[in-house]
Amino acid sequence: MQVSVETTSNLERRITIGVPAEQIDGEVAKRLQDTAKKARINGFRAGKVPLKVVKQRFGEGIRQEVLGEVINRTYFEAIQQESLNPAGMPNIDISKDTEGEGIEYVATLEVYPEFELTDFSAFEIAKPVATVEETDIDTMIENLRKQAATYETVERAAKTDDQVIIDYVGTKEGEEFEGGKADGQTLVLGSNSMIPGFEDGIVGMKAGDEKALDLTFPEEYHAEELKGAAVQFKISLKEVKEQSLPELDEEFYKKFGVEEGGAEAFRAEVKKNMERELKNAIKNKVKTQVLDALAEAQAVDIPGALVANEVENMRKQMLQQFGAAAEKLDTKSLLPDSMFEEQASKRVKLGLIMGEIIKVQEMTADEDKVKEAIDELASTYHDPDAVIQYYSSNQEAKSSIEAMVLEEQAVEHVMNVAKVTEEASDYETLSAEANQQAQ
Repeated sequence: MQVSVETTSNLERRITIGVPAEQIDGEVAKRLQDTAKKARINGFRAGKVPLKVVKQRFGEGIRQEVLGEVINRTYFEAIQQESLNPAGMPNIDISKDTEGEGIEYVATLEVYPEFELTDFSAFEIAKPVATVEETDIDTMIENLRKQAATYETVERAAKTDDQVIIDYVGTKEGEEFEGGKADGQTLVLGSNSMIPGFEDGIVGMKAGDEKALDLTFPEEYHAEELKGAAVQFKISLKEVKEQSLPELDEEFYKKFGVEEGGAEAFRAEVKKNMERELKNAIKNKVKTQVLDALAEAQAVDIPGALVANEVENMRKQMLQQFGAAAEKLDTKSLLPDSMFEEQASKRVKLGLIMGEIIKVQEMTADEDKVKEAIDELASTYHDPDAVIQYYSSNQEAKSSIEAMVLEEQAVEHVMNVAKVTEEASDYETLSAEANQQAQ
């Protein structure tokens, strides 16, 4: 096998590979003979078909089968011989294929970039400092009660925390816009699930009332054509329902897994969950700062093949929300590459950088941290022991936790070098930021 490598750009390589005839023709002849023994062709007894006839009938298909296997094998032998690290699959172009003379083909591929890590000491990271206060627990318990609330119809004007049933039509410059109409919509006033001013405008209305609200969509609204747009909503109120909160009693506590200990035990459970959420919110906010700093400061060439793969992964994730209907959709038109490319490029870049940190620092997943991560995850389930057993006995599942821990260790390494300052915060602010980021 002859191999030559040409560097056509920072990441692209063209490998020309020549394979001698004996590596191909001998295998083709062997398979033709095997086929002749079992081929069934009209006019010939089984096993008595002349080799010439077998070759005429099956020769081209068998040769293409052998060529595919030879190219696959020799390509991987070539990249190992030349110490290349491919990023994605190659593009194969056969330049010579003559029986008795062997083949020659060109494999065009991208390789993983080689780069030196930037100086992390210039990074400035603000680490939030906060604790769960008693007032935070009070607010959380009240929110839990609201989530379990029931509603009963009342004959009075609507107020905050009421549930209303409405019909509405939204217009922009006199024309209805997409997604701006609903009949029989259920809405809790004060939930902030509609644009600013919408819910406030319903407060004071009674069943049977109609009202027109002149509102403006936020500048950061997700629909491009509605960002900052002046619109009007015509609202018809059908029904007002008053909120009824459940009592803080044993029955309520049991819904959250607290079987014994009453109010004190329930409050302790709520605090424990809030502290876990706060810890994760702080960790994620710090991590986001570190990743953003790395993405901005680190220069690295990004393989297009990896970006294309990430775009496809992101498209598949988004399509999951369509369920079985996704099979009938023109996904490329509905979700074009351009919709994902910027974020996909950033993800790939950060993956390369984090991988390089892990390699340079010769990191392995800390077993104690892996155990701690599994224990924390298990604590959120009804049967923690079963979850721990699952991750302990399933290496593939455990590997996902190890990868997460390795990434956290890489972030910690950057934090140890960077300039870190503490920043006073509170549970409510950090929780709200975490929820917004998750959306």
